[in-house]
Amino acid sequence: MPLSQNDILRALELVKLPASGQSLAASGRIGDILIDGGKVIFAIGIDATEASAMEPVRKAAESAVSGIPGVTQVLVGLTADKAPGRAPSQAAEARRQAHGQPGPGGPVPKAAGIPGVKQIIAVASGKGGVGKSTTTANLAVGLATLGLKVGVLDADIYGPSVPKIFGITGKPRLISGRTLAPMEAYGLKIMSIGFLIDEETPMIWRGPMVISAITQMLREVAWGELDVLVVDMPPGTGDAQLTMAQQTPLAGAVIVSTPQDLALLDARRGVAMFKKVEVPILGIVENMSYFICPECGHRSDIFAHGGARHEAERLHVPFLGEIPLAMPIRETSDGGRPIVASDPDSAHAKAYVALARQVKAGLAGPARAAPRIVIE
Repeated sequence: MPLSQNDILRALELVKLPASGQSLAASGRIGDILIDGGKVIFAIGIDATEASAMEPVRKAAESAVSGIPGVTQVLVGLTADKAPGRAPSQAAEARRQAHGQPGPGGPVPKAAGIPGVKQIIAVASGKGGVGKSTTTANLAVGLATLGLKVGVLDADIYGPSVPKIFGITGKPRLISGRTLAPMEAYGLKIMSIGFLIDEETPMIWRGPMVISAITQMLREVAWGELDVLVVDMPPGTGDAQLTMAQQTPLAGAVIVSTPQDLALLDARRGVAMFKKVEVPILGIVENMSYFICPECGHRSDIFAHGGARHEAERLHVPFLGEIPLAMPIRETSDGGRPIVASDPDSAHAKAYVALARQVKAGLAGPARAAPRIVIE
């Protein structure tokens, strides 16, 4: 018989809260429970001041649910989206810092790094549909061709594209405890929620659950020794994006936009968000910059042209180049063969490698300060 939420809640009745002795199931702290076959994922709501005290509860909950017949994997996170008392929520802190508002007192601690990972960069966009994931994949392969050890984290929980773009199927192996081995393709180490959830399962999650899942994929994966971890960020500039930017010691951000004015409006917001949380802007990429007809060779600027370059100049950030709207890029992405890996001598692949070379040079620049962050 398939697992149900009632099965999970019955198991959680045996887990008691440290202060009150109340059962976790009856406490109202359990967020949305996601069940995918034998995999169970949920979050426990806490006050920001309870993080240490509630860690044993999280482990006990994980153990209790693991004992249910039919359960093969359990992921339980702690989230402080609704923090009672005096401690502000994680989301509220992200909004406060993004607007430059003073904190409740004392210096803000820096984000903790990921063991073995030298630098982390974000590939972001203010909106979806601009080719961010395709850019992420080809940038990562391009960096690897330049001699770097590279990983890719697909942090787009609602629309994970990385498994499709890299042609990876199957599930990651559980090494020990909660630590997963990343999947591998084209010399890269790769992790995505798409490996853990069936591709047709809708991700009907609130912000706290999204943040918890991203944090787990960042810190509970055996990345090994990496020169660069490339993070495919969720589109937009909401709480999830702000928290991700603040909870990760990002060395820089690459902003992807098309040339059209509507996309550039959102790209500006993305640049502004990263600047406000003190993440350096490595540059702006103009994706779908132009189209050259493969039959007649005529060039068409379908989404206009040059808008991202002008925006970069206006914002005083680097312009990283133009990537055309081209069928080979679309075909290789849909086929799970990023063009930099499958056709490295093509003009399109060389454009991505040129982008990777500029990003590598930007990372080798002056030492970058870690972003300010509130750690629960």
